[in-house]
Amino acid sequence: MSEGRKDLIAENTHPANLSAESAADPEGMPPRIPLFEVYMRMAEELAKRSTCSRLQVGTVVTDFELERVVAIGYNGNARGFPNACDTDIPGACGCIHSEMNALIKAPGDLRRKVLFVTASPCVMCAKLIVQSNVAFVYFRKRYRDAAGLEILRQAEITAVEYSRWQDAWRTRELPGSGARVPPSSPGH
Repeated sequence: MSEGRKDLIAENTHPANLSAESAADPEGMPPRIPLFEVYMRMAEELAKRSTCSRLQVGTVVTDFELERVVAIGYNGNARGFPNACDTDIPGACGCIHSEMNALIKAPGDLRRKVLFVTASPCVMCAKLIVQSNVAFVYFRKRYRDAAGLEILRQAEITAVEYSRWQDAWRTRELPGSGARVPPSSPGH
């Protein structure tokens, strides 16, 4: 049941998402794009910078209140190294993972961070997430190995698959015309 959740996602128990009543419109959508989805889309844009040939992943780290982005990352080789994988072997390409790149930049003393990542974390990234005082992890799709999610569960870190709104709010209708245009078009 998603009652009392602003974004209508039952698993999303972050305090900023809790509401006394559902905020859905008659079509069953929240009145505006949830902030969680905004940060997830930021992670998707960061993933486009990845130089990994197998899986491009992006990460955004925020404070607990979701008011400040404190770090970003995407997967790729080390700074100053060639912008390519070391090998094509899955799981051994040599790329630094997106979560690692973001968390090494995030303030270590900041407690209860929130992490948005385009693929659920692997085991080693999940362990780094635990060590980095992350309270919530939002991911767009599951990584091929779900063992990282089990690590997060054991550490009592809330992990939410956040895909429900990935296609919503990508376009808007012009009043009275029925025409759909990108939300950033002139006149918006």
